[in-house]
Amino acid sequence: MKVLKNELIYFATALMFFTRIPVPFTIPYSSEIMNKSQKYFAWIGLVIGLINAVILYLSTMLFNLEIGIVLMMIASVLLTGAFHEDGFTDMCDSFGGGYGKEKILTIMKDSRVGAYGTIGITLLFALKFYSIQALGVMDPLKVLGIIILAHTSSRFISGTMIYTHQYVTDIDVSKSKPLANKPLDGMALLIGFVSVLMAFVLIPDWRLIFAFGLAYLGKIYMGWYFKKHIGGYTGDCLGSVQQVCEVLFYLGTMIVWKFI
Repeated sequence: MKVLKNELIYFATALMFFTRIPVPFTIPYSSEIMNKSQKYFAWIGLVIGLINAVILYLSTMLFNLEIGIVLMMIASVLLTGAFHEDGFTDMCDSFGGGYGKEKILTIMKDSRVGAYGTIGITLLFALKFYSIQALGVMDPLKVLGIIILAHTSSRFISGTMIYTHQYVTDIDVSKSKPLANKPLDGMALLIGFVSVLMAFVLIPDWRLIFAFGLAYLGKIYMGWYFKKHIGGYTGDCLGSVQQVCEVLFYLGTMIVWKFI
């Protein structure tokens, strides 16, 4: 019973960290709890994906596909507090306007949004909108499962950066210190991957393995790029990987549905 209670605390911690969804009970907090909540990062993506899919379905029934997508995107931003989108804009500003590790990290910590961030997030949202629209035209029902799978897979893939790359700022003073610590063991990674498998069950199409692979290749490239310029990753880098991998999953699905 104690084990189940602890796991519930870890899940609730991840839910509170990544979303604005209220938790109806008080939970303790510590760096250890935050660190152990990593195993549920992808599960939070599954929850967010389900909510997004429901909103898109209902909105499309009331209005049309295009309005439904916009309402879904608005709801997603409100649901997560633009957590990952903020990381993406910071990444665009810092790598676009900074030269050298110190300058890049200084710009990344600046809360103001510059030209690179504005342009980057606008293009990202446009690409996300038009890719989901195209998928919705191809298959209005399956696109709901794709949205769930994309949110789950992208958060799982983003979380693997913690396993494969080094955190680059001083973790002793960073707000992301618990997330910067290496995961406890491979079991945490396996628990996260189970959520991806569950999402695949909702839309059992073997061709989507390609979409997942394309998204993971995006993570590999971004990880290489981050390591080359700053030596590893930051919290904003994780957010940007999630956003890019989500879009890559949509694009990968379009490719396989069109050509395979």
